[in-house]
Amino acid sequence: MRPLFIPKNVSKINKKKELLMNEIPNIANNFKRKISSSPLISIVIPAYNEEENILKTLYSLSETTTQYSIEVIVVNNNSMDRTEELIGLCGVTCVNESRQGITVARNAGLAVAKGIYVMNADADTIYPKCWIDEMIAPLIRNNGVALTYGKFSFIPENTPRLLYFFYEHLSDFNRLVNKHYKEEALNVYGFNSACRRAQCVSVDGFTHPEGTNEDGWLAMKLRKAGYGKLHWVTENSAIVWTGDRRIIADGGIYKSTFDRFIKYFNFNHVKKTS
Repeated sequence: MRPLFIPKNVSKINKKKELLMNEIPNIANNFKRKISSSPLISIVIPAYNEEENILKTLYSLSETTTQYSIEVIVVNNNSMDRTEELIGLCGVTCVNESRQGITVARNAGLAVAKGIYVMNADADTIYPKCWIDEMIAPLIRNNGVALTYGKFSFIPENTPRLLYFFYEHLSDFNRLVNKHYKEEALNVYGFNSACRRAQCVSVDGFTHPEGTNEDGWLAMKLRKAGYGKLHWVTENSAIVWTGDRRIIADGGIYKSTFDRFIKYFNFNHVKKTS
């Protein structure tokens, strides 16, 4: 069962930037204890004008309880606000990428990552304390796993959380269908996945053909290269919480639900004939 309400540990972090500014010294100190010069895991976060959100993401990652050595890389993709400044104040690595776009930003982070494993995150998402270990465990245990991807829930701005509760269950059903009957790579999202860096580099990273998405295409490339299967991390404790701005931009939850229904059943417009 997915969470009906936003957990307290997420609500604690899901605050306006102005309220989180006071937490910056704690965030920096937490990272100082956790970040290693020779990490096992690199967490890469593209960011474009994320002044309002980046502190939430970094705050959550600074409180991780991982047993592994990590580094955190934020790729500043031509931000015009205070994103770069806030990254520096939090004590994590900032990489400036002048070429615009999510694909080049993710590839820029991948290029400088030192870890054996790369975890892909986003600058508008809150990560639970166990996220790193839960997502990395299948890769460490099984060389036949090429990439892991996880579950996520929405933090609504104006939409009732109850609607997203049902929407997320519908999405989980759709992912099961993709996994067993369609294309599992459709389930992979760039803000909640992990893979081995060397394997990712060997298939040209996140580069993808026009009309496709960088995250799912990477998953297919890794599988096609023979690096193994995809693994869905389903533990509710590892659910990440992300904003609903993409759904709002696409027309809202009702349109998203309708579009998913149409896509699932492969309905097509009936052509009129004379």
